[in-house]
Amino acid sequence: MDVTEQSFQAEVLERSQELPVVVDFWAEWCEPCRSLGPVLEREAAEREGELLLAKVDVDANPGLAQDYGIRGIPAVKAFRGGRVVAEFVGAQSPAAVAAFMDGLLGPSEAEKLVDELVASGEFPEILGPLAEGDYERALEWLLGEAAEAERTRRERIREIMVAIFRELGQDHPLATAYRRRLATALY
Repeated sequence: MDVTEQSFQAEVLERSQELPVVVDFWAEWCEPCRSLGPVLEREAAEREGELLLAKVDVDANPGLAQDYGIRGIPAVKAFRGGRVVAEFVGAQSPAAVAAFMDGLLGPSEAEKLVDELVASGEFPEILGPLAEGDYERALEWLLGEAAEAERTRRERIREIMVAIFRELGQDHPLATAYRRRLATALY
């Protein structure tokens, strides 16, 4: 589906609460865009009902291109829960596009993390906040634990915090702030 600045909120951000939405930022004059477009469409069609493909013409929607930091096209961004969770720039092989889309279909990074922590019995204090999506509370607790933890436990805390950063997305303000705080605490 074609998405504009007017329909982006409803068609991408709100729909991504229900299922992943892959957004192809492209332009008519872009040759690599014309080769990637059919690959995206074919791979999305094979996953019909599991994800959506949206196309944004950057020339007709410069505000969206600016909002999402599009500096080169084709640029593909995948949204889950109203935020970017994966992306790539440039034409990709069909196998790479298939792997990219398949990676969006399973549980999210946070869901995997919660399942892993429940199974291992580790850090029960953060299970509630993670399940509620209260990443700040979980990160704050982990950071407090890291300061006094022995080396092996500190490394595990770092792994969990990095998984939360990936779930949030690298540009999320919490990921940025806590990444800095974690580096200070560890080094």
